[in-house]
Amino acid sequence: MRLLAALATLLLVVGFATGASAHAALVAVEPASGSMLAAVPKAVELRFNEAVTPGAIRLIDGTGRARDDARVSASGETISVAMPADLPQGTAVVSYRVISQDGHPVAGSVIFSIGMPTGTQPPANVNGGLNALIWLARVGLYLGLFVGVGGVFFARWVAWSMAGMTVSRVALAIGLPSAVASLGALGLDLLGLPMAALMTAAPWKVAFATSAGPALLVAIAAMLLAVMALHSAWYARALAILAFVGVGLSLAMTGHAATAPPEALTRPAIFLHGLGVAFWIGALAPLVALVSNPTAATLPVVNRFSRIAALAVGVLALTGLGLAIVQLEKPSALVETRYGLILSVKLGLVTVLLALAALNRFRLTPGLARDKNAATALKPSILFECAIAIAIFAVVAGWRFTPPPRTIVPETPLAIHIHSDKAMFQVLVSPGKAGVDDFVLQLMTGDATPLTAKEVTLTLSLPERGIEPMERGASLGPDGYWHVRKVELPFAGRWHVRIEALVTDFEKVTLEDELEVAPP
Repeated sequence: MRLLAALATLLLVVGFATGASAHAALVAVEPASGSMLAAVPKAVELRFNEAVTPGAIRLIDGTGRARDDARVSASGETISVAMPADLPQGTAVVSYRVISQDGHPVAGSVIFSIGMPTGTQPPANVNGGLNALIWLARVGLYLGLFVGVGGVFFARWVAWSMAGMTVSRVALAIGLPSAVASLGALGLDLLGLPMAALMTAAPWKVAFATSAGPALLVAIAAMLLAVMALHSAWYARALAILAFVGVGLSLAMTGHAATAPPEALTRPAIFLHGLGVAFWIGALAPLVALVSNPTAATLPVVNRFSRIAALAVGVLALTGLGLAIVQLEKPSALVETRYGLILSVKLGLVTVLLALAALNRFRLTPGLARDKNAATALKPSILFECAIAIAIFAVVAGWRFTPPPRTIVPETPLAIHIHSDKAMFQVLVSPGKAGVDDFVLQLMTGDATPLTAKEVTLTLSLPERGIEPMERGASLGPDGYWHVRKVELPFAGRWHVRIEALVTDFEKVTLEDELEVAPP
């Protein structure tokens, strides 16, 4: 046992000895997305909130033609795309797909116009077939790790019997190819390649270069060790516990939760969370087999599992709560974000699972001690637990497609400063994109003291798109600023802004400037 503990500790240290990583987000673009430029820029620079690796960077010029002569370079958080000198006039699109340090792709597009804008559209990034493969492979991987490896661990260390291992064998047979498929699908997603590219080396090479590559290899190793532990041998129990440790280790090496700061807490938390899930869920199918044909050994095994499961549930609750707090940052994210909605559904299913577990622990299992016929009630309850567990796997696999709230970079309001000898106006536009925007106007005199006005009018126009001046009255808020809410800005581009402040019945201050509105 000391040797096994040392091996487990070594694996744990190796898994945690990785650099800090998270989910990347674009924080700045130069020139700004939606810019109207007089000449071709030397380069378009994309700056992220962490170091990223270029996956697929594409340039579409103003005529809608894909260009292959744009040179891409990367330095830490910045991706620079050198523009061809012969880029024609019109709206150009730079679509990017970069690899964040948690191994997940981050994709999007930025646009800028040279001269007059055109109708160039960003390329579609959604690949329904690939997303379905990623989701199915993730569910299959969970089955292999939690049902397969967890079932073998239960048989070797709790039941001391290999009875009822059919489901675990099937789960391992599903999990191993699912892990391989996850690796290939990850490469396709990172590079934006079609499914046919699985037969090439490129997606596999890029997948291995991410943190998810080694994690999947550990998962494969854990499942192979579990397969070996199915066979009777003196070292089978040792293989089972190594496979069990491998489950937690593979989860702690990569992903949204494991890579959230502070990693000194989140990595051990996800490690323990994974072990708790594997122990609890892995035991369900063997328990069904045991209570289907109860013997004298059935009750001791069920009681032994119930005692350990109480500890496992406590670990799951504590680690799950801690990880949820880190990922969400605020309770409202449970309903305001896709990640939070998935978590809410998971929590609902887990609540049902805990209720069933409590029923089994405090009512049905004691009944088994008094009457062997009580197994007829215990079996369907455990089967229902199995169904809920599979539903949870299906739900949480959706986290692969949405970033956690902690990684979402808040949108910075668009700001312009207009001044003259008599007055200075500060204008904040939120979110500063085409669509519906809110304007906040701060009025000051030439020496930066508050300017008192009787009424303020905001006028906006976009001549290049045929938008004539549209006038909106501002209202004075309790914060002392003038507000114009829900202004429709149908197009991105350089809008003309005019602000008129009626200071007295005989004096009006008018300032004008240009406002660069980004695309939605």
